[in-house]
Amino acid sequence: MIAPQTIQQIMSRTDIIDVIGSFVKLKRRGTNYLGLCPFHNEKTPSFTVSPGKEIYKCFGCGKSGNTVSFIMEHEKYSYVEALKWLANRYGIEIEETFISDEQRLQLQAADSLYIINQFAQQFFTRQLFETPEGQDIGLAYFKERGFREDIIRKFQLGYSPEQKDAFTREALAKQYNRELLLKTGLVANRYDQLQDNYRGRVIFPVHNHSGKVLGFGARILKTQEKAPKYINTPENEIYIKSKILYGSYFARQAIDKADECLLVEGYTDVISLHQAGIENVVASGGTSLTPDQLRLIRKYTNNLTIVYDGDAAGVKAALRGLDLALEEGLNVKLVLIPDKEDPDSYVNKVGAAEFIRFVQKNRKDFILFQLEVALQDAGNDSQKKSAVVNRMAETISRINKAEDFTRQQDYIKQCAELLKIDEAGLHSLVNKFIRERVVTQERKQAETETRSFEENARQAEQTNFDEATFSLLFKDELQEREVARILLEYGNRKWTDNRLVADYIMEEMVDESLLDNTDVLQLIRVFRDLLQQHPETINRSFFIHHPDTRLSAFAVSLLNFPYEESTHWRQEFSQSSGYQKGLFEQSYEDFIKTIAPGNNDRLLGFLKMDEDKTNEEVESAINYLKLRKIKRLLLENQLDLEKEHTPDEFHMLHQTHEHLKQMEMELTRKTGAVIIR
Repeated sequence: MIAPQTIQQIMSRTDIIDVIGSFVKLKRRGTNYLGLCPFHNEKTPSFTVSPGKEIYKCFGCGKSGNTVSFIMEHEKYSYVEALKWLANRYGIEIEETFISDEQRLQLQAADSLYIINQFAQQFFTRQLFETPEGQDIGLAYFKERGFREDIIRKFQLGYSPEQKDAFTREALAKQYNRELLLKTGLVANRYDQLQDNYRGRVIFPVHNHSGKVLGFGARILKTQEKAPKYINTPENEIYIKSKILYGSYFARQAIDKADECLLVEGYTDVISLHQAGIENVVASGGTSLTPDQLRLIRKYTNNLTIVYDGDAAGVKAALRGLDLALEEGLNVKLVLIPDKEDPDSYVNKVGAAEFIRFVQKNRKDFILFQLEVALQDAGNDSQKKSAVVNRMAETISRINKAEDFTRQQDYIKQCAELLKIDEAGLHSLVNKFIRERVVTQERKQAETETRSFEENARQAEQTNFDEATFSLLFKDELQEREVARILLEYGNRKWTDNRLVADYIMEEMVDESLLDNTDVLQLIRVFRDLLQQHPETINRSFFIHHPDTRLSAFAVSLLNFPYEESTHWRQEFSQSSGYQKGLFEQSYEDFIKTIAPGNNDRLLGFLKMDEDKTNEEVESAINYLKLRKIKRLLLENQLDLEKEHTPDEFHMLHQTHEHLKQMEMELTRKTGAVIIR
């Protein structure tokens, strides 16, 4: 974990215009900056950055946030990775806190492996470009594959020389740890001697989604019967094959923009497509897709198109992991490359434009393709066909998200037609698999959770109260958010000489049961703790950059800036254009009479525009919220009055009603309201 003092230092040094300006061309517009949104395609700029509030907002796609969330969204980083990116940009040393000695050792080992891999990547690239052996063998191979030098450098490709310990000697000379070198797979212990593991091979570094080298794939160039074609890094603290997609670092922004991920098998497929300008592509490494890989894709898009060889092995590889993809909610399509080609050779053969056209024209629905292949295998065998029906029903049952209901029904209809069976029968079979899965999941729930659910259901039935409708009709969303906004905007201002605005609001919000919005409730609780423990740190930036990303996003949403004050208006009509205290020993009224004798009420109103009305705004927001709450209590009390009661209970409810009505009248008078619906 990054130490709080380091996070605070990062936030204080970060300039939102500097950071976002390195990704988006910004132009000053009044007090804010304007540019084309990097998160969706637009021709008219609607992406606005406020340096004063340290937030951004796109009025086209609705995305908003702070400096850290921008880096998280744009670069697809985690919160910690975004902080480290900013720390590196501003030269801030990261201080980390550790939960245990074991965790400290694990993190130190991971950092060491990253450092060794970076050193190895630089060594292999140097060997490729700067040595005769590397140029004659490694570079010649890449150029024979059609790779340009710029694409070779982009993917940091390299070459490991034939000499048995060229890398090992250099690594040991740099005093890298022997055990860690073995763990990376870069070296091997042969006959009690450390030797290079990848000698005589071209090197493909594998990056994580933030650009660090996790490991390597090393391809042999000589024909050796016993030697494997590829050697890959063994699993260690940072290289976990099931969580890696080759090329994800280079493809992440292109996938986000295209809203589609192309999945291929090999390293060279990815590199060739990138060279052709098709950058929204990653590789699975020829293994079955795992849940972690699918979640990584879903982080960027819900649309996955698998582009594999058209032979039997390619078809088999493509079908692996289908059910997992459906469970993750991905829309999966399949494209098979014709004529015994693979994506690498095919794009080089037909060119980028034809390749894209071919993919768009030949996308096949994954489920229907699976059915087509299964029916071909089953032929006229009724037993095999029955197995196909069951397999397809189970597959369709995995499309189980509420938003995918229509999609599931379409599949049932199409599959029933292709299978030549009754649609209702297939529908029943799909539901059977869904029920079985639900039952299995329910069995895993703890008995306490089940009892709690049953008790809540019983109480809801006894009360005979439509809580959902009540909540929908009378939730005080706007009033609660307004109080939260005022707390952020004015909380650290003075209410009286000895109290802050925040103190006043906290006193008025003692009863948390008045609040429905969980985000507002969390903000007030955090604010209250801050007020008690560190009141000197209170400001809206604390919440804008809060490590809890939900709280941070909520704070940003409260501080959005749909309108901007006119500089001309300010210059023409504010007190700063002619009257400034300290320059004149006059009141506003006397000053107006001096410059505009006669009817000057309107001008006086403009000049009073700069007067601080914080207290009025705070009181108004609190009173309106209270008024809404009293309306709710009146309604609840009225519903209670309609039930049977003893005379004493009935009397008490009438007294409560009168008391609430009195409070309502008093607040109505304060707010100047007539009625609230």
